[in-house]
Amino acid sequence: MTPPSPTPTRPRSGVSRMMGPVNTLVERFIPSALVFAIVLTVIVMIGALLLTDSGPLDVVRAWGDGLAGLLAFMTQMALILLLGYILANTGPVRALLVRLADIPRGRVMPYVFVALVTAVSALLTWGLGLIVGAIMATQVAAAARRRGEKLHFPLLVAGGYSGMAVWHMGYSGSAPLTAATPDSFLAEQLGGTIPLSDTIFSVWNLLILAVCLAVLAACYALLAPRKGDPVHEMPEHQMEDESITYDVETPADRLDASRLVTLVPGLLLALYLVLHFRDGGTLTLDIVNWTFLTLVLLLVGNPFVLVELTKRGASNVGEILLQFPLYAGIMGIMGGTGLIAVLSDSIVAVSTPATFGALAFLSAGLVNFFVPSGGGQAAVQGPVLLTAAEQLGVDPEVAIMALSYGDQITNLIQPFWALPLLAIARLRIRDILGYTMVVMLALGAVLIVGLLLVGPNP
Repeated sequence: MTPPSPTPTRPRSGVSRMMGPVNTLVERFIPSALVFAIVLTVIVMIGALLLTDSGPLDVVRAWGDGLAGLLAFMTQMALILLLGYILANTGPVRALLVRLADIPRGRVMPYVFVALVTAVSALLTWGLGLIVGAIMATQVAAAARRRGEKLHFPLLVAGGYSGMAVWHMGYSGSAPLTAATPDSFLAEQLGGTIPLSDTIFSVWNLLILAVCLAVLAACYALLAPRKGDPVHEMPEHQMEDESITYDVETPADRLDASRLVTLVPGLLLALYLVLHFRDGGTLTLDIVNWTFLTLVLLLVGNPFVLVELTKRGASNVGEILLQFPLYAGIMGIMGGTGLIAVLSDSIVAVSTPATFGALAFLSAGLVNFFVPSGGGQAAVQGPVLLTAAEQLGVDPEVAIMALSYGDQITNLIQPFWALPLLAIARLRIRDILGYTMVVMLALGAVLIVGLLLVGPNP
């Protein structure tokens, strides 16, 4: 068994020194992600009892009814994560990442480089971003060790997680995709769809995204340890490359080792996607998954490799699948008892058309603590924010993107989605949370200002 990494040493300079008390608090009081989900369940139950007219049995019933509420969505999210892992570990993509990892040199650039590469990957799909973040952090650390340079591994891993602070502004954004999908629950409320040109690909969202990427880079430049500061390097045993080997002895083995077996369905899926978009089809969560499945089938070496990567990726999905019913139960309580409306309405009630976007963003950030799924949050909070936006005369795309911004920003201090990355890096959430909190505060300020400048009718 691989020995666990020792408790990381933290640099004692700049912004990192300022975050010392936060790190100490996190280490002492932040539990595991599973315990976090159970504690949140109890907190939400108490909140529903205190803030709504629901009785104890009503709360328990809403919780139980909600446990199965995300089964279909669980499958979609598990596929995004699994396919992201497999895609990032296919031969061509992995080789590209290893080559990229040798590019950044010096005291600052490795941290900035990991954060930006991860952010771009997360904009394609959050599942890919999580795995690319882990691979880039470990590969950049390994490249530095081979050169005799010392890098602070937890800060690299924090950079590898920071893509989750911008993912909802990109290709796999759950709320914008849902609003753009015909017959979705949001489209039904809107009486139509909101095209992605008004949300993800709008000029104002792209401008805010560009500023966020610049601020993200600046944060990691400031967090970088100064020369002579103590750092926690990646343990040498984590530099080992777990290559895939297989024997070809029988006709069946030759079939499993055939490139053609995965190439043919990949080409068929590519043709299907072309037909889908040619016939006027839109981006949905399923189409995003089929896009990445297509890339996996086209790039993976053969069925032997695909099966082995699937086995390895499944270990990262397991703990998330275990916790998803708990978060579905929380959603059930918040929706079934009306608690979600109480939380959102309390902020929306004091807003004006000019401030609605910023306040909706804050409410979405709060709700993301309890419902860490972007799609799940769109389901329970989206209708409330869209109704409030209509009453205030605010365009619906502002409500959709405010929800998206709020959902993504507090991912940086919500441990749920960090599990796969931390499992690969062999660190704990408390090892990176002090750094990601700095990034959350900086990017949160950018997003609030951006929504205030956009106004009610962008």
